This record gives sequence, structure tokens and C-alpha cells, in this order.
Amino acid sequence: MSNNKVLITGGAGFIGSNYVGYILENTNDEVVVLDKLTYAGDTRNLEEFTSNKNYTFVQGDICDEQFVHRLFEKFSFTQVVHFAAESHVDNSITGPGAFIATNIVGTFNLLHAAYKLWMDGPNHLKEEYSKARFLHVSTDEVYGTLGAEGLFTEETPYAPNSPYSASKASSDFIVRSYFHTYGMPVVTTNCSNNYGPNQHKEKLIPTIIRKAIAGEPIPIYGDGKNVRDWLYVLDHCTGIKLALDNGRLGETYNIGGRNERENLYIAHTICDLMDELKPQNKSYRDQISFVKDRPGHDFRYAIDASKLEDELGWKADENFESGIKKTIEWYLNNTNRL
Repeated sequence: MSNNKVLITGGAGFIGSNYVGYILENTNDEVVVLDKLTYAGDTRNLEEFTSNKNYTFVQGDICDEQFVHRLFEKFSFTQVVHFAAESHVDNSITGPGAFIATNIVGTFNLLHAAYKLWMDGPNHLKEEYSKARFLHVSTDEVYGTLGAEGLFTEETPYAPNSPYSASKASSDFIVRSYFHTYGMPVVTTNCSNNYGPNQHKEKLIPTIIRKAIAGEPIPIYGDGKNVRDWLYVLDHCTGIKLALDNGRLGETYNIGGRNERENLYIAHTICDLMDELKPQNKSYRDQISFVKDRPGHDFRYAIDASKLEDELGWKADENFESGIKKTIEWYLNNTNRL
């Protein structure tokens, strides 16, 4: 097995912590998790790894340029997997500044620190870093919105509609520029909506479960007809690892579960499974409540993952129905995370 020195930014968050577990379980890589521990980071996501000899946790801010450069000098990373981001769309509407700082400036700081460590100059990797890789984790929201038909591909023009997606689009372009200008060994992945264990309670699926358990109204934006393509988080992790190790440098790979579902279907499915797994004297569907739609709410996202499937042999193991049952069972066994 490989023995990379891997920096995982945002590793205390939802997707990042699942990726940390996947790497520690399946490789001998030395993992350093960097996380600022904002509201989205939770050290409970990492508790099971604290005794692992290949695991180190560092609290810090990717917006602190000097701190980031010192970290690269100290650990001599050979891989970077960059999850750290402000990602809550509603928060980006009310407070966009943090998204510009973290998602754009923070990404630049990481890229430039890696460049200084790995490269003698443009288009020349130092021998000891000849297999170095920087994987930037992005989102399908950079592509904007779809109508009733069609899929986002790697060639879809960017058309972000929120400060969040605009900041992620900007970071994608900065990553791209470091490949084309300096020959940096970068790969970008753009994923569809993730779900699974450790997701922050603010997100749609944990919110539905939490409200259902509490007997409170389950809020659904607008008419609930907005469509998302859902991806089980561990399927996302396998796709990231494949793209990191085997993806063509400078390329983008879309990762999606081919599980398009309307938001109202999501709520109905969770309620029906809750009726089965934690029955009460009435259906949880009775708690569904429609609320005013949010500004700039994209109608539909759907990912075409053919490039990742065809080039690298990736395939999602979970469909939505199998993945959502596992997710509900996890939250029912970890109600303190709601």
C-alpha cells in the first residue's frame, strides 16, 4: 500500500470526516486533518481515529497564509484533499464575506503553499514530489440550474446563482489556473448533493429527521418540486480517491449518484421509513409544512458521472433508497447529532 502524507482540509466536517475514515481504513497513508472547527466542523466526527498512529489533527484557518505555509513545511505533504469550505447556501445569502474569504482566498493559500513545496518552478516538480497530487472538492452548484431535462457534464458552462456557488466557481478557476500556468498536479471533482452519517443538522435530510422526531413541522421550501441528484457520502469518498490517484492532471470529474429526487419525495421517503423504524400514533407525513422559497433557489441539479465511470471504473454502491435507510438508522442511533 502507498504511504502518502495527506493533508485533508475540512476533515472534521461531514464529507471530510467520512473521507478520513475511508483513507485510514483502506491505506497506510499518514493523515493530517486541518480544520478551523467552525459550526460545520465537529471533533466528534473524528473521535474514533484519535488512537490511530497515522492520524494527526491540527486546528487552524486556511485563510491564514503564513500558518498554511508553515504547515506544509512541517509535514511535507505529498497529497492534499481540499474539502474545507463555507457551504451553506442560506448563510451565503445573509453573509457572503466568509464564503469569499474561505472558498477563494483559502483555496489560493493552499495551492500556493503546495506550489512552493512541490515545485522548483513552473512545470517542474521536485523529484521527491514527482507523484504529488492536489485534489479540489467542488460542487455541481457551480453549473447553475437545469430545466426538466439534461445533465451537468464537465463541459457545462459555469453559471453560479448564489454567493456560495460563485465562490466555489472562483476557487475551481484558481485551481485550473495553477495547472495551466505552473503545471501544478491538480484534479477537481464536482459532486452532487451528499447525504449520510455525520452530516450537519442544518442540512435537508438531518433537518427532516430531527423535526420528525421532535414532532415539529417539517419545512419544505416552495412546492417541494426542486430536484437534486443524491450521492451517498461513502460513494463520494471512493470517487475522490480514484480521481486523486488515477485522474488525469488538470481534469475535472463529476461525481453523482444518478439518484434524482424531488425534495418532497425525500421528505415522504424519510417519513415513511420513520413510520417503520420509529412508529408513532400517526404518520410523520402529517408534519410536512411548506415554507416560502429561498432567493435564487436552483430548480434542478443532476450529474452525468460517465467520465469518472468510463475512465476510472467508479460506480456508486448505494441507490437512494438503500442509502437513506442506512442514514436514518445512523441518526436514530446517534440522536445527539441532531
